[in-house]
Amino acid sequence: MIVTDILILGGGMAGASVAAHLSQGASVTLLEVEDQPGRHATGRSAASFFESYGNEQIRALTRASRRDLIAPDRDFVDVELLKPRLTLFVADYERLHGLDSLMDRPDTSDLRRVDASEALALVPILSPEWVAGGVTDSSGFDMDVAALHQGYLRLAKRRGVAIMTGAQMTHIEGGHDGWTVYTRAGEFRAPLVVNATGAWADEVAERAGIPRLGLKPLRRTAMMIPAPDIRNLDAWPLVMGPEESFYFKPDAGQILLSPANEDEETPGDTAPDDLDVAIAVDRFETVTILKVSRISHRWSGLRTFASDRTPVVGFDEHARGFFWLAGQGGYGIQTAPAMGRLAAALIENRCVPDRILDHGVSIRDLSPSRPELATKAPI
Repeated sequence: MIVTDILILGGGMAGASVAAHLSQGASVTLLEVEDQPGRHATGRSAASFFESYGNEQIRALTRASRRDLIAPDRDFVDVELLKPRLTLFVADYERLHGLDSLMDRPDTSDLRRVDASEALALVPILSPEWVAGGVTDSSGFDMDVAALHQGYLRLAKRRGVAIMTGAQMTHIEGGHDGWTVYTRAGEFRAPLVVNATGAWADEVAERAGIPRLGLKPLRRTAMMIPAPDIRNLDAWPLVMGPEESFYFKPDAGQILLSPANEDEETPGDTAPDDLDVAIAVDRFETVTILKVSRISHRWSGLRTFASDRTPVVGFDEHARGFFWLAGQGGYGIQTAPAMGRLAAALIENRCVPDRILDHGVSIRDLSPSRPELATKAPI
């Protein structure tokens, strides 16, 4: 049996980022089910960074993460993590009023209303018969997800974190003297366990004898389609449809397209549904002047949400030494720097850095004990 101070379950972006920010004074072991970390939600993310995305706490965590992503330490990563990409929210006449909610927020300094002609100038394949106007968000970037994730894993290793792959959990037991996790890679014991298992977070809690929080894994499908032979394709913005009904953007000479679907699914190795693909193509052909001739690649991933669509970060009130780091939804990549620092501070009972709190991040609003999660599913 391996005895350690802190056990982290899950080696995706959440687990890797908190591992990297824990102090070197503690012994830390990270357990990953797969043969390499990040095969599921992290490895399938087409993440973008923009500060108008998500609810109030997501936007606060995103703002608090910007500094680490814009100017990362060179001993962390040696490549640029962010590449500027304007975001264009578009709507037809029927749903044009829906853009008002974006402009009504207090944090709108990067937002600007545009008319139909400006939207068409930015994305010439939009249909002039459909688009009525839009809003641009200049805070947006494309993200190098793999570089960020690998940077956290390297930093964790340099700080002495032991990373065990192929460690599928078979059983977990908790007691007054800590937690024992039984896996196919061996047995591990620690006084503190971090549940960073993404879509499996509720299942892991249930197996530990802890009430579920009602987290829901939702499937999102994406695909690559051919792009027109047009100049400055890569300069196009990310285009977001009304009420987040679709999005597309240029990607490596093609167009990445998603219906922005959220279909409830049990945790597992998800695959794209043919209906999701058909819906995406139909919406794309409705709002643009193009016809989709073929799909070059398709995939899907699970995005796991709490009922209030706010991440869950903190110690469980029912079980000593059980720490939740889950429910990041589709925002776990762009919020990873702030979330990792916040979680590490809470785990080690340190003060949360002002660089996080000053952006409006609320420990209470992220806590697994918050009233919004009071209707926990019984075990």
